[in-house]
Amino acid sequence: MRVLYTLQRTIKYYILKFVRLRGNPQGLAMGVAIGVFIGISPTMPLHTIAIIGFTLLMRVSTVAALISATIVSNPLTLVPLYYLCWLTGNFVLPGRLTWGRIEEVLHVLANQGFMDSLRAVSHLGIDAIAVMLTGGFLLGLPAALLSYFFSYYFFMAIRRKRQQKHLLN
Repeated sequence: MRVLYTLQRTIKYYILKFVRLRGNPQGLAMGVAIGVFIGISPTMPLHTIAIIGFTLLMRVSTVAALISATIVSNPLTLVPLYYLCWLTGNFVLPGRLTWGRIEEVLHVLANQGFMDSLRAVSHLGIDAIAVMLTGGFLLGLPAALLSYFFSYYFFMAIRRKRQQKHLLN
């Protein structure tokens, strides 16, 4: 029961963060879409840099993108997201990164030293990158499109509510 209460508070917290954002709905929604797309991509160390670069380039809300990327890609969702990226990428590029290869690397990581672990991960190389990025792109594109439209209508509703409140005062 406590977990449900905490989850409910977290959801309210992030909704409030979005409600407090200022700007035009198109820019805010595009920021959310960029954040969701990059948040789903398996490029964890580069998320913030990529988000800031793309949002500044496209002149959309950087804060909305960072918030949405945090919601999508966090310690609770990281493993399922990477697994889905692997499944999707492996479906499109079959046989390049099998579960057997991943198990071998995980075994080396758990039981060997640092240099052996580094060698094992480097042997996955370009195949792992291709599979994971392909899967991330294929998952991220529809998620970004959906998040754009949902967040656009969300921000438009907030704008209408603010305008009505302003007219009443």
